Amino acid sequence: MIGSLDLALSAGYLLAIFGIGLWAGLSRKQTSAGSYFLAGKTLRWPTIGLALFATNISCLHLVSLAQSGFDSGLLSGNFEWMAVFVLILLALFFVPFYIRTGVTTLPDFLERRYDRACRDWLAGISVLSAIIVHIAFSLLAGGIVLQTLFGVGMYTSVIVISVLTGIYTIVGGLRAVVVTESIQTVVLLAGALVISAAAWQAMGGWEPMEAVLRQEGSLDRLSMLRPAGDEMPWYAVFLGYPVLGIWYWCADQTIVQRVLGAKNEREARLGPIFCGFIKILPVFVFVMPGLFAYTLWKTGGLDLRQLIRPETGTVDSKGIYTLMITQLLPEGLIGIVIAALLSGLMSQISGALNSISTLVSYDLYARFRPGRTDRELVRVGRISAGISLLVSLALLPLLNQYESLFNGINDIIAHLAPPITCVFLTGIFWGKATALSARYTLWIGSAAGVLVYAGGKLAGIGAGIPFLLMAFYLFVFCLLLQVVLTWLAPAPASSLSWKSPGEALKNADGTGGGYRLAAVVLLIVMTGLFWLFR
Repeated sequence: MIGSLDLALSAGYLLAIFGIGLWAGLSRKQTSAGSYFLAGKTLRWPTIGLALFATNISCLHLVSLAQSGFDSGLLSGNFEWMAVFVLILLALFFVPFYIRTGVTTLPDFLERRYDRACRDWLAGISVLSAIIVHIAFSLLAGGIVLQTLFGVGMYTSVIVISVLTGIYTIVGGLRAVVVTESIQTVVLLAGALVISAAAWQAMGGWEPMEAVLRQEGSLDRLSMLRPAGDEMPWYAVFLGYPVLGIWYWCADQTIVQRVLGAKNEREARLGPIFCGFIKILPVFVFVMPGLFAYTLWKTGGLDLRQLIRPETGTVDSKGIYTLMITQLLPEGLIGIVIAALLSGLMSQISGALNSISTLVSYDLYARFRPGRTDRELVRVGRISAGISLLVSLALLPLLNQYESLFNGINDIIAHLAPPITCVFLTGIFWGKATALSARYTLWIGSAAGVLVYAGGKLAGIGAGIPFLLMAFYLFVFCLLLQVVLTWLAPAPASSLSWKSPGEALKNADGTGGGYRLAAVVLLIVMTGLFWLFR
C-alpha cells in the first residue's frame, strides 16, 4: 500500500490529464471528420514522434519488460531496438506513400491498391487487434499493478481509468489524444528514469551488477544477440521481428494514424525518426531495472518473499516492477512512478480508441451509408469507441490466464501479422501484385496463422520453434502464395507502387529534407549499440 502523498499525486495527475484532454479536444470545433479523426492535418514531427512512442509504450511494457529483464536479462530489448529499423522504413518508404495517396485509413489504402475485399478484411482485423492487443492487455497489466499498490479491486481501478480516458478521447478526437500523449511520454520517461536510478544506486552501479552475474556464470544476460538453442536466437530476431514490426509500425491503424495527421510530408517523415531515437531508451529504463532487480535479489538487496509461489518455491516475476516501486523508492517519488504507469495505460487506451473510431466510421459505416454527413461519422466513431472499451473490459478475465503477458501478446501478433505484412510490402514495392493474390493471401494466410497457433497450443505442434521464427515461416508461405497467385492470374501493373526505392526518398510537396541525414545518424547509432551489447 502507498502513502497519502503518493495517492494524492497519482489522483492529481489523473485529473490533470483528464482536464487537458477535454480542453485540447474542445478548444477547436470537432464537427468535421478530418478535424476529429486526423487533427485537421496540423501535427508536427515532435508531437508525432512523442505520440507514436506513447501509443507504443503502455503500462504493460513497463511491467513486462522489467519482468523479462529479471527473467532473461537484456534479451527482450531486441523488440525495442529492432523497432528503430522498422521506424526508419516507415519514414523513408511507407509514410510518403500514404501521404501522397491521400488515404485516411490503412484499409482505405488496401482498397485503392487492391480491392474492397482486402479493405474489409483489414478493417475487421485492425479493430479486433486494437481491442485485444492495445486495450485489453494494457488494462490487465495496469489493473494488476494498481491492485497491488492501492489495494483496490483490479476491475474497479481499470474501469475508473477507462471511463476518464474514454471521455476525453471520445469527445476530443485525435487532437486530444496527441496532446495528452505528448505530456504522458515525458511523464512516463521521467518515472522510468526514477526507478532506473533507484535500482542503479541500490546495486552500486554497473560493475557490482556485472560481478554478481560473472560469479554465477550468467554474463549472457547482458547479451542482446543469443546463440542457436536459446529461447530467442539472433537469427530468429533478425528474420522474425521485421514481420511483426512492419505490421505493427507500418500497417497498424493505431500507430500510423498519428503520421496521417501530419501537417506535411516532411513532418510525417521526421516524426517516426524522432520516435526511433526515443526507442533507444526503453532497454536502459524499462528492461535494465529488471536485470538490476535480479542481482539485487541475489545479493539480498531486494526482498521477494511475497512473490514466491508456495507450491513450487519459484519467483512469480510478474510483480517485480511493483515490488521495486515499494521497496526502492521513498514517499513522493512513488507517486511520480505511478503517474508514469498511468501515463502508459491512458495513452495506449486513448490511441487505440481513436483508431477504432476512425476505422469503424470510414471503413465500415461509410460503406453502407454513402450519403452520410461528417457529423454522422463523428457520432458513429464516438459510439464505436465506447462499445470497444466495454468489450475490452469484458475480455479481462479471459486474458488474465496468461502467465507472461508480453510473450502472450507477441505470440498472438506472430501468427496475425505475416499475411498483412506480406500484402503491404508487395503492394508498395511490387506493382505486378494483383488484387486476387492479395485477397487470397490475406484469407489463407490468416487461416494458416490461426491453425498453427491452435495446433501449438492444443497439440504442441511446433512447440520447439521460437515464435519469431514461426512468424518468418508464415511470412515466407504468404509471400510464395501471393507470387504464385499473381503468376497464375496476372493483371496490369498498378500505378500505386514505387517504381524504384529512390523515388520514395524525394519529397513531393517541396517541404525539404533533413530526414535522410537523421535516418543515417540513427542507423549508425543503432549499429554501434548492437555491437556493444552483442
